[in-house]
Amino acid sequence: MSKVFFTSDHHFGHNLIIDFESRPFAGAEEMDKVMIANWNAVVGKEDTVFHLGDFSFRNQEDTRSIVAALNGYKILILGNHDRGRGRNWWLEAGFDEVSEYPMIYKEFFLLSHEPMYMNKHMPYVNVHGHIHGQKYEGNHHFNICVEHWNYTPLSFEQIRNSVVASEEG
Repeated sequence: MSKVFFTSDHHFGHNLIIDFESRPFAGAEEMDKVMIANWNAVVGKEDTVFHLGDFSFRNQEDTRSIVAALNGYKILILGNHDRGRGRNWWLEAGFDEVSEYPMIYKEFFLLSHEPMYMNKHMPYVNVHGHIHGQKYEGNHHFNICVEHWNYTPLSFEQIRNSVVASEEG
């Protein structure tokens, strides 16, 4: 049975992100290899992955090679560093679907790159990236940035169980 995964902010090929976010890699080549291996260790060929933005700083040919190396059906929600290239650029790079806008998943999870305004009366959990190592307090935001999850996508069940546990707590 196929599974659904979420992740964001890989910044493939971006040397400066290693210093900005204290990533444990010697350089972008090592970072890219580890993140591809981590992705494929949990995501199967038949699975679906929602990538919530800031995927790659590499050129289209190199980005296409990375996308092709990653398991699963890949859906990209454009992040602030992706938008300059446009939707078609990312489709040509190999993503199966690309959205310029946030999406609602399972009528409860609001998927976006940047965290969205949420209050206690809103019936959603915002699964987002963009803020890397930071985290919002409360039950309405779930930061899926790779820095929080050992540079590995999280399954829908992991997110749902975390949110449900915190709602009951």
